[in-house]
Amino acid sequence: MKMKIHILTIFLSLSAVLSYSQKADYQKANKAYDNFSYAKTSDILLEVANNGYTSVSLLQKLSNSLYFNNEMKEAAKWYGKLFEEVGETALDSEYYFRYAQALKATESYEESDAWMQKFYEANKDDLRGKAFASKKDYLESILSLSRDLQVVNLDLNTEKSDFGTNQYKDELIFASSRLGDKIYQWNKQPYLDLYKATKQADGTYKNVVAFNEYINTKYHESTAAFTPDDEVMYFTRNNYYKKRYKKDDEGVNRLKIFKATKNINGDWSNVESVHFNSSDYSVAHPAINVRGTKMYFASDMPGTIGQSDLYEVDILEDGTLGDPENLGASINTEAQETFPFINEIGDLYFSSNGLSGLGGLDVYVVRDFENKRESNQPLIVENVGKPINSSKDDFGYYENLGTKEGFFTSNREGGKGDDDIYSFKAIECEQIVTGTVLDKNTQELLAEATVTLYSKAGDKIETVIADQAGAYSFSKLTCNEPFLIRAEKTDYIGDEKNFVTLMGTEDMVINLNLEINIQAITPCADLAKILDIPVVYFDFDKYNIRYDAEVDLQKVLVLMNQYPTLKIDIRSHTDCRGTNAYNETLSSNRAKSTKNYLISKGIEASRLTAKGYGESQLINHCDCDSNNRSTCTEEEHNKNRRSEFIVTSINGKSCLDK
Repeated sequence: MKMKIHILTIFLSLSAVLSYSQKADYQKANKAYDNFSYAKTSDILLEVANNGYTSVSLLQKLSNSLYFNNEMKEAAKWYGKLFEEVGETALDSEYYFRYAQALKATESYEESDAWMQKFYEANKDDLRGKAFASKKDYLESILSLSRDLQVVNLDLNTEKSDFGTNQYKDELIFASSRLGDKIYQWNKQPYLDLYKATKQADGTYKNVVAFNEYINTKYHESTAAFTPDDEVMYFTRNNYYKKRYKKDDEGVNRLKIFKATKNINGDWSNVESVHFNSSDYSVAHPAINVRGTKMYFASDMPGTIGQSDLYEVDILEDGTLGDPENLGASINTEAQETFPFINEIGDLYFSSNGLSGLGGLDVYVVRDFENKRESNQPLIVENVGKPINSSKDDFGYYENLGTKEGFFTSNREGGKGDDDIYSFKAIECEQIVTGTVLDKNTQELLAEATVTLYSKAGDKIETVIADQAGAYSFSKLTCNEPFLIRAEKTDYIGDEKNFVTLMGTEDMVINLNLEINIQAITPCADLAKILDIPVVYFDFDKYNIRYDAEVDLQKVLVLMNQYPTLKIDIRSHTDCRGTNAYNETLSSNRAKSTKNYLISKGIEASRLTAKGYGESQLINHCDCDSNNRSTCTEEEHNKNRRSEFIVTSINGKSCLDK
């Protein structure tokens, strides 16, 4: 409060000329803000605010100008002052989100999370808030996904903005504002052009020159993508076509995607606008899959969930484009999703500031995206972790799995300029999968089991034999690849598991449990346990064989036919509910009915005995006479309702011999 009074006192003591000058500057800043010249806005408003002239409107515009121009440290400071001025509830909740993002960019994660919680509570249906609330341990998760990569700031970077890489043959194609006389007011840098650098024998990229005079204009060009045959390129440009610069009804010049083709001289020519461009919205940052059948891009066209969404469009056989389709809420949020890239195996990379990340734009991936989207499987979005991501903006991810090269763009601390391009070498993943083969019931180690590894397509990759400790291992498996592993052993039912290898170097452990497929039939053994027959069911108060009971009795019938010397005693039991006499009579009738069924199917009567025991042989505490009837659950009572098929003799050996 004293500070506010002090500022007001100084302001009132200033000359009328200075006061008028500040107000005039504020008016100019308003105009610059409305024209999206955010760098100019922040400069003017910052000077005005530092001179003591503040208002809620000024603080809003100053904070937003700094935020939209990625000056997050200053944006966090002034958003903080804005909330001090008006309180937490007087502003639109979108300010909670922006403040949280600005704080995160300064690595103030705890304070950022507190404001994201406020944002979520005010917007329970917002996808950004949902993403935060569903995974509040996102920092721990991101660190676990981080990879051991060495990133290098490329020598070709300048003090200006350099970003958005792609490869064309032996050239690295990127956008840069390094040259030009015409200044873009948003960030006070020259307009962007496309450039190329040639790959050297040592793997570096040098000799930077303008990409193509026919492609570059006096306005922005960026983010090029090429078809697999290298004959067609798509790129981003301002709405500037045939020397006409167009704006929408609000005076904003939008971005468009243009297509160029190679002519007979090998030059890029025949630039044309794609059919879904518009003066009313932007489409930008194309990426093409390895088959040349899909193009992915970012746009704020009608139907967009947030500030910009990711879309896909079919590239038809004649080279024309189909109708764009939004990738949906599994990927897009109310914030920005942008800079898509699809690698050779169909993984989709993109940047977002609407998902839980380290700050600013982070790079995310959906593994096996194309296959999952085609088969309507769930799309799981993963943060790629450090060192690709940082607390600043990280975007423009590109990788070449063939050459093991990768690139991304960041404005992180320690760079040469505004946005810098970084390279990384993909580390060969030698994932090791180990495990043990066990008996499912006894957990005994099973030696000499056969363990086979299969690809996702079902092709056999390798077979090993488990050692005497039941252990096996497979090495040098590709990271983030789906596999199937199967264990088999004589007299056991095999076990198999699907899995996806991890991204790190930690070994995966997958144990396989085999269930015995053959059991020894010995005197006194209970065939009900061997054959998994818990009870031969009868209808209430009846003892005729039901169909489901007949299915289980067929198991006994098969076994008795396989072993002609096998003799059994059929025993039927009830729970304690009902009188002793009633239960004994009912169980006896049911045991005899079971015996008669087996006889009717060809089993000699001399091989069978049958008796009902009623409730005389309970196997738990559910004794109604001791007042446990009301305390026992239905499941506990049912354990006493059981059938037993006790082996009285087999192969001349009797149960009495034991």
